[in-house]
Amino acid sequence: MNDDTMIKPKACPVEMTVLRAGTAIGRAPEGISSAPFWAEMLLESGQEAENTVMRATVDPAVITHWHTHPRGQFLYVLSGVGVAQRDGGPLEELRAGDCVWFAPDERHWHGASDTSTFSYVSIQAVRDGKSVHWLEPVEREGV
Repeated sequence: MNDDTMIKPKACPVEMTVLRAGTAIGRAPEGISSAPFWAEMLLESGQEAENTVMRATVDPAVITHWHTHPRGQFLYVLSGVGVAQRDGGPLEELRAGDCVWFAPDERHWHGASDTSTFSYVSIQAVRDGKSVHWLEPVEREGV
């Protein structure tokens, strides 16, 4: 296949772009969390070192599966009470205004506490065409 016929991955806009609230909302894909949740892709790219940015709203007790990000992940908590854990680390409670950094390839999960919704913005950069690697479901007791 030559360069003219290859499908190119999504890329960040090349100039200032306004994305109106609510225009990119959908259900997160199946198989990445304990139950479906709402995600709004604010910036989506498959280009090397570009960012993907998502706003997520998670119902009580919904958590992601274990996963990693090849260039790390930054979470900014907007509202509610969440929980997060890195592999082998303590369970951390997250509240509005908290920021969380997961290092590149650090195995972790995050989601809503059992008694609260949880909304956050996540930012993760692309390496080798991917910004996340999904793994198995988390086995845990309620928090």
